[in-house]
Formats: sequence, C-alpha cells, structure tokens
Amino acid sequence: MPVEVLKDRNPSRVGEVVLGATKEEGGTRAYSLKVGGDPALPFHHFEGQTPNRPVIALEVQDVVPNWPPALAACYQDVWDNPAAWAKKCVEQYGADLIYLKLDGADPEGANRSVDQCVATVKEVLAAVGAPLIVVGCGASEKDNQLMEAISEAASGERLLLGNAEQDNYRTIVAACMVHGHNVIAKSPLDINICKQLNILITEMNLQPNRIVIDPSIGGLGYGIEYAFSIMERSRLGALQGDKMLSMPVLCTIGHECWRQKEASAPETDYPEWGEAAARGVLWEATAASALLQAGAHILLMRHPRAVALTKGLIDKLMQPSDF
Repeated sequence: MPVEVLKDRNPSRVGEVVLGATKEEGGTRAYSLKVGGDPALPFHHFEGQTPNRPVIALEVQDVVPNWPPALAACYQDVWDNPAAWAKKCVEQYGADLIYLKLDGADPEGANRSVDQCVATVKEVLAAVGAPLIVVGCGASEKDNQLMEAISEAASGERLLLGNAEQDNYRTIVAACMVHGHNVIAKSPLDINICKQLNILITEMNLQPNRIVIDPSIGGLGYGIEYAFSIMERSRLGALQGDKMLSMPVLCTIGHECWRQKEASAPETDYPEWGEAAARGVLWEATAASALLQAGAHILLMRHPRAVALTKGLIDKLMQPSDF
C-alpha cells in the first residue's frame, strides 16, 4: 500500500541577501554569494527546492589570537599577516568567504588606530577575491568609528558589516546605507529582541534584503538546543510571512566551540576524552551539523578539517529528496 507523504506549502520564504560585489556590480570580488531564499524548513527539498546552499566563512584576526594548539598548527605560519592568513583560508582550506575580526582595535588590547584597521581591510580585499565579513572588537565607541571608516573605504564591495545591536545600531546601519553594504543584526537568544532589532533597522530605511541575523548561538553542550529552538521558530515565522524574521542566519560556530574545554582542553587534563586535535574538530563539525538542520545560512568556522567535514555534509543535504 503506497504511503502518501504530506507536504506543506508555505505562503512565504526566507529572504535573500547578496554578499560581495563583482567588477560588473561595482566591486572587486571574484564572485558574489547569495544566501537565504528557502521556501521550506531546512533541506525539505520535497516541499520546495533550496535555491542557495549554506556557505562557510573562515575566521581571520588582525592580531595573533590565543587559540589552542590544534588551531594554531593550521595558521601560525601566517597569522601575523591577515592578508596571507585570508589567502590560505581561501586557496588551501576552501573558505567561501572570509570573516575578518578586528580585535586589534580594542582600546583595552592592542588599541590599533582606525587607519591601521582600514589598511588591514584593504590588504585582505586585495589578497583574496572572496566576499568579506568585517566585524569590530566589541567596544561600541571604537567600533562605530571603525565601521564608518571601513564602510567608506570599501564602498561598493557589498561587505557584511557587524555588529548592529539593540543599543548600538544607528551608526553602522547609516554607514551601510550610504556605501552599499549589508549589516549583521546581532541579538541575544531572544526571538522578540531579534525581531525588534530588525524593525528598528528597517525603520532607518535599510532594506530587509541587506540584513543578516546573528542570534548569538551557544556551542555544542552549552545551550545549542536553545539556539536550535530560536532558529527554528524564526524559520517558521519567516515561512508564515513575518518579514522581520525572514532574514538569513549567521552562526559563530568556531568562536563558540573552541572556547569550551571539551574542544580545547589538553589530553593531559582529560585523558579519557581522547585525542585533543580530533576532539576539537569533531566538536566544531557536530555543532555545525546541528545548526545547519536548524536553518543556518552562513557558518563561521575555524578548523579546516571541520570545514571539510561540514562541506561534505552540505553536499549530501543539498541532494534532491526521493519523495
């Protein structure tokens, strides 16, 4: 007896955002990327074909980070040179785009000047043809200065700039509007704050198709199930026509996973946990797998082996359903 597979037909879909601009589009990128556009729940191809596959960004910092040995081994030959680091991520490790974090601007750290940070962004843009995500150091006043200058210096490149937050969004949104960039709307794991921030940003007349949501995920074992729930609710809202929840979603997987002891603790501390390098890779790849199923469109990752595993999974998830 044949079994009928029930299929939902949703009245709406997730919006699309274009990252990066080619020469023909007014920028210098070798290619641009579309994210979002899903007409159904993640990878439910039998209910609507997923038009754009999720993409992976590898993280580059403008100062040498304090990362565990498993990560250091991958980047320590280039991590004092952000341009070379970005080039290695794209050419050797297969990153779809680069996530440049300007931690060197932190007034409590290296306190690099705005001009120095702008120069770093230009060097990375010149080194790779991939689209670029640029975020500040987390100090609001310095980040506002940074994003204004970077937005102007990279006008036309259609960067994804962050982070716009509920108490500090106006400057970065205005800069994106003037110079043609996209913005990361970052909120705590709260769907109401997420929606309210998107309302505030669109009230400044930045179009929804230039906003990407960062819901502030938790890492594997540290709240990922709650992040999954919030992301799933956002996707369901988007499919039902809520335009303020219909933006693509970005997940900071590498940052959240590698700061947890299960991923980074040495084998001497926890010998029963197994090889440290393999453990960290699997911790990151498993978190990426879960968040793909929740609806992530941009995965921010760190370890190239975790990236390779995740890309293989995406290949399989993007295959048409047999239903």
